Amino acid sequence: MPTVTLAEPAALNDESSVPETLGFVEWVVMNDTGLRLKARLDTGAKTSSLHAVNVEEFQQDDQKWVKFQIPLADHKDHPVEDESTINHEEIILELERPVERTVLIKRKGAPSQRRYVVMMDFCIAGTNHQTQFSLTDRGNFSYPVLLGRRFMRDDNILIDSADSFIANKECEYMSLEELVDNQQAKIVEVDKKS
Repeated sequence: MPTVTLAEPAALNDESSVPETLGFVEWVVMNDTGLRLKARLDTGAKTSSLHAVNVEEFQQDDQKWVKFQIPLADHKDHPVEDESTINHEEIILELERPVERTVLIKRKGAPSQRRYVVMMDFCIAGTNHQTQFSLTDRGNFSYPVLLGRRFMRDDNILIDSADSFIANKECEYMSLEELVDNQQAKIVEVDKKS
């Protein structure tokens, strides 16, 4: 009987092909604003999603764009040591992005929902990435960001489903005061109702 010897694939010797293992929940920083949010890494979702409200389509340079808001009242994720004098309830980030595509999401026990998908740059585990995010109201969910399989596949990420916040490196983010002073994102103060 002949002996079969399997050659080791060259890709396994390449350090860049070694997958990075992250927890099922990690911090992400949206690069254009410096906003730090909790993200759930979910192998059950193909496309990543970002909590967004008041999503409005408009035309710019003959291309479809969307304007959307990220209310910080829904994301009290800044660490305890962030002794901010600004109340989360008072700040909404307003962003604009070109539309990459739209998707029809089928939901069990609810009508299907059409969502806009935009490209966003973000940092996780000290490394910058870019992926498509569908924009949807995730205000009732624990995590404002969901990172799906497309991101994990494209960026060679493995998930440790038994652990969270295991990234070896952190990403730089801004305090609420710095977010308010940041000119790259519009800050909309919420009217206080009595």
